Parts: sequence; C-alpha cells; structure tokens
Amino acid sequence: MSRLSRCRAGIEDDSHPHRSAHRETPQRNRPRRHQSLGRRRDPRPDCRWLRGHWGIENTVHWIRDVTFDEDRSQIRTGSGPQVMATLRNIAISLHRLYGETNIAEACRHHSRDAHRPLALLLAS
Repeated sequence: MSRLSRCRAGIEDDSHPHRSAHRETPQRNRPRRHQSLGRRRDPRPDCRWLRGHWGIENTVHWIRDVTFDEDRSQIRTGSGPQVMATLRNIAISLHRLYGETNIAEACRHHSRDAHRPLALLLAS
C-alpha cells in the first residue's frame, strides 16, 4: 500500500523514518521496522505534508527541469550551477510577479525581442 493510499485511508504508518518503531529481537539487537494496519488516526497532517511537498515540486522544480532543461545543463564547476539556478529562479519570479501563468510561453515571448527582458527587469 503506497504512502498516499495509507494517507487517504487514515492508516498509521510506522515505517516512516520519523515514526519508526524500534523493537529489539532476541537473536539480533537491531532496530526493526513494522507496519500496523489496524490503528487509525487523523490523515490530515500527512496529507497536508504530501500536498505541500508536491506543490513545491510542481511550482518550482518542474518548471526548472522542463522549461529551462536544468537537468541537461553542462555548467558543473565552481559557483556556476548556483549562479544559473539563481538566474532561473529570478526569471520565474519576475514572470510570476507580472501575472504570467505559463512560464515557457512567457520565456518564448521575451526571447523574440531583446528589449522585452530588459523592460521586464527595469519595470521591477
């Protein structure tokens, strides 16, 4: 059963690293993970955590991965990767600040004329 399914069903998951139950076995003294499917609890805190995590993934990381093709970037030395990530985040933030919902379309629009990105930067 996946974590999301357990979350929707309200079943407590003791296999999560922050809630792992440690029980000593007679043969080996090592932590043991187990899952108890019988106990029910309020699923809302975990569901909020999952939604928050995927909200971040969908809003920032997905745009950086797909629109800016960040995974195939060949900038790997020195402070280059951090600088490029900062520039990408600034571009995303500026487009969102001015009400753009489709970042890829906004990037294409601004790439057609050299004056548009400068106007966007100077207007902020």
